[in-house]
Amino acid sequence: MERSAVARRDTETKYLDIYVDEKEPRNGIEALLKELRPLWKPTEIKLKTFTDGITNKLFGCHVDQAMEDVVLVRIYGNMTELFVDRNNEVKSFQALRAQHCAPDLYCTFQNGMCYEFIKGTVLNMWLLREPSIYRLIAKELARFHSVQIDNGYPSEPVLWNTVSKYLTLLNTNQLKPSARVSCLEMTDMPTFDILVSEFEKLKEHLSQIKSPVVLCHNDLLCKNIIYIEAKGRDKIIIK
Repeated sequence: MERSAVARRDTETKYLDIYVDEKEPRNGIEALLKELRPLWKPTEIKLKTFTDGITNKLFGCHVDQAMEDVVLVRIYGNMTELFVDRNNEVKSFQALRAQHCAPDLYCTFQNGMCYEFIKGTVLNMWLLREPSIYRLIAKELARFHSVQIDNGYPSEPVLWNTVSKYLTLLNTNQLKPSARVSCLEMTDMPTFDILVSEFEKLKEHLSQIKSPVVLCHNDLLCKNIIYIEAKGRDKIIIK
């Protein structure tokens, strides 16, 4: 394998001290676009909802019908900071962009980020079976895993701290009662003590394996993969 590329974090990513209400996002998004696209008239801005999930809400913002210039606004879900390290997420985004593995990051704000919209086809399980496409995915993932990040990004695996954090949340009152009950009272769910014991055994065993620590996506759903078709230069973007 070729030597891994080293990506330096872009410390100049713009931060806007703006909060976007996930239930009524229009005003907050207009405030963001006033900074990012000052020539856009608020009355002409159109919002298209791409995802409306638990962990994120994603909106495409544009003024022209052809959607030639689209700003994606991702609003983090309520309390998702308990599960996701947003600072590391931004560092990863910046590093991947430096290696042309991610879109442009326009800014971050209090509860989200804005970035470039890339036109392409969102994959489904049928497209994933196409040899020409899954080979492109494998090639892009190899490039993804070869990116090294400097400037303070943790070089140790985040797996153990992440799982430990999840177990702590499960055993405290930080989760909604309904969520804790649904997790802990499932008939086929191991007890909390068993989960902790299994985690410690896995950690002990896997820590002895000399596997390299690489940058991973960890949420590689088919809808997070975009296929861009171009004559002789088809490519994959993993978002």
